[in-house]
Amino acid sequence: MDQETIVAIATAPGKGGIGIIRLSGAKALTIGTLITGIQLAPRHAHFCSFHDNVGNVLDSGICLFFPGPHSFTGEDVVELQAHGGPIILDLLLREACKLGARQAEPGEFSQRAYLNDKIDLTQAEAIADLINSATERAALNASRSLQGVFSQKIEALVTQVTLVRVYVEAAIDFPEEEIDFIKNSQLKEQLDSIVQHFDTVAGEAKQGRLMQEGIKLVIAGKPNAGKSSLLNALSGQDSAIVTAIEGTTRDVLREHIEIDGLPLHIVDTAGLRNSDNEIEQEGIRRAWAEIESADRILLVVDGNTQSGSDIDYAGIWHEHFQHLKREIPVTVVNNKCDLNDHHPELCQYGDMTVVYLSAKTGAGVDLLKQHLKTSMGYNDDGEGNFSARRRHLQSLEHARNYLLNGQQQLLLSGAGELLAEDLRLCQNSLSEITGTVNSDELLGAIFSSFCIGK
Repeated sequence: MDQETIVAIATAPGKGGIGIIRLSGAKALTIGTLITGIQLAPRHAHFCSFHDNVGNVLDSGICLFFPGPHSFTGEDVVELQAHGGPIILDLLLREACKLGARQAEPGEFSQRAYLNDKIDLTQAEAIADLINSATERAALNASRSLQGVFSQKIEALVTQVTLVRVYVEAAIDFPEEEIDFIKNSQLKEQLDSIVQHFDTVAGEAKQGRLMQEGIKLVIAGKPNAGKSSLLNALSGQDSAIVTAIEGTTRDVLREHIEIDGLPLHIVDTAGLRNSDNEIEQEGIRRAWAEIESADRILLVVDGNTQSGSDIDYAGIWHEHFQHLKREIPVTVVNNKCDLNDHHPELCQYGDMTVVYLSAKTGAGVDLLKQHLKTSMGYNDDGEGNFSARRRHLQSLEHARNYLLNGQQQLLLSGAGELLAEDLRLCQNSLSEITGTVNSDELLGAIFSSFCIGK
């Protein structure tokens, strides 16, 4: 691990009452002593002046010293709490660098805490999730992950898998005991129990990811179908300009809202059609770029131009989305029901879900919101009380697949060696979540998304 002393501004950019400079590493105490000119007692708040290297007073404030290993990073940590102006904080930062520190990389303080076994990887990620939480529930979930709730659930799964591995590998190493894998009902019951436990944790993790990351909802359709009106209806404000002129929306519009705690990142796009207008063509190109990255598409059709029974919804989907590079769920919004006397409702036409509503009057919008929660598997009954990320869900899925594969090997061929290997891979996938097993690429990707000073 890098033994250099690092320093960063730990408070948000801009002006404020207090700004914090944080140092961590072997030289932190020395640098703190030189800047303050006093001997720093552990875990005491010292009111003092902060000086430059020629003795000029830069500011006055509070200095704290936390000796390692009893600190956040596990190293010696010094915090200078000065007045929160960007100029004075920059002066203190430069002074610390002159005295032997270097500026920290994004997330480097949290990374050192992880590498020094102060927190595991899920707890480190929970720090960033707590800072970036968009809703109250997401913040509470991230706080519980930071306290170790998610880690404990993963460790419980690891323990279960380890116990089965011990039994299976012992039976392989001592064949004279003649343990029959297929006839041992206890082993089958253990595997079934672990699979059920996987499903429970994965379901909770999915809820946690929804709470933290939300879903990207792209509104698409032909010009004048009511896409911008739908954006305004969902967001509850006039975010988009609405006119009767086709092609009013030329650029991508974004709104961030929540439905009962579920964050929605709504994107309104230009009407999809062939156009000779260069500006509109660029808007349509951007619309397709957003559609390609959507979690769900709301395809808006003008219900006032034809009756519901005459609309070929499968044909509309094929016309718009047959060339998409991946399968993206689509909900059809039959708009303008206030103009054709069609009452708001949610219908199913084969595999296609259609919501009849009026974006102008708001009739049926609540049906759409409820459909979005249901289609994303969201519940608001308190399940999923920790934060999670996509990589966690992927690792859980990989681990579960290894377990199921090993279970099949046991049932079909009694192959204990193959079961043992699948259990090992299962355990490794679980350990990637908490960071017991990791790679430099994984750590780089995770901590590079942190803010500097955290």
